[in-house]
Amino acid sequence: MNIKEKILERLITAKGPVSGEILASELEVSRAAIWKHIKALRDEGYMIESSPNIGYSLVSSPDRLSPAGIKAGLKTSIIGKNIQYFNEIESTNTIAREVAGSVEEGTVIIAESQTGGRGRMGRKWISPEGGIWLSLILKPRIQPLYASRITLLAGVSVAKTIRSYGLLAGIKWPNDVLINGKKVCGILTEIEAEIDVIDYCIVGIGIDANVDTESFPEEVRESSTSLKKELGHEVDRAGFVQRLIEEFEALYLKFQRDDFSSILDEWRDMSATIGEWVKITTRTRTIYGEAVGVDSEGALILETGEGKLEKIVAGTCEHLRRP
Repeated sequence: MNIKEKILERLITAKGPVSGEILASELEVSRAAIWKHIKALRDEGYMIESSPNIGYSLVSSPDRLSPAGIKAGLKTSIIGKNIQYFNEIESTNTIAREVAGSVEEGTVIIAESQTGGRGRMGRKWISPEGGIWLSLILKPRIQPLYASRITLLAGVSVAKTIRSYGLLAGIKWPNDVLINGKKVCGILTEIEAEIDVIDYCIVGIGIDANVDTESFPEEVRESSTSLKKELGHEVDRAGFVQRLIEEFEALYLKFQRDDFSSILDEWRDMSATIGEWVKITTRTRTIYGEAVGVDSEGALILETGEGKLEKIVAGTCEHLRRP
């Protein structure tokens, strides 16, 4: 964290004004340097009041995903200790893959917008300003066959975070989060692995937070929503990311203690897919049936119209009206 971010974090967490003298002493820089960084923060949209002989107070913050804003009061031991922030980027997952081998576990790559966001199967993910576009770098040291569990864990963490705002979020197999049947979040998990162990896992999470879905292409407009639209007002994105990171870490630590079964129970409880009549499209076939469950590895269990049970490891899921 640079000096400017440290000043911002200090002002966010302060219970009252903080003098330039105290800031300079704590950060071991001159008071002139403190003033320079305060001016830079004001130029970025932070409203900071200054009173002679009293100090600086943060009055309001712009809607930005600043690392300092996310870290202020963050209660985690792994996730979010290192946050790399970009105003605009091609893809957070792409940058995460480039740096994964050289950064600590829990590093977060976050951006205000993406020009080349990706979903599953290489589909383009629309990522305008106002959304939350981030990737988490994990190094769980598990076998590759368990990677799908990380996707389920991520879905639970997003759904629980959204529910903390009073919205009934549900999880659509395999990697979407819905509100009132409309997509608000997509998750893309990518791994780098040897034969028997994962070197690192990238969890990309894209959330339509304060975006205007009316500007989306017609083919996805009706099936999409945003937190802003559902709440009726904008959400504090930095505060949302903080809650999400804390929720994710709590579940990740549980996962590392071999307690995935409780996470899976939560996924099933919040599933928007189980009990639905669905169309599953894989690389080789299309299957129709009722989603009756999810097994311990995250595979969807489908009962076809002929009463046959099918185990679907990967594919695209579409909820349909019952025939």
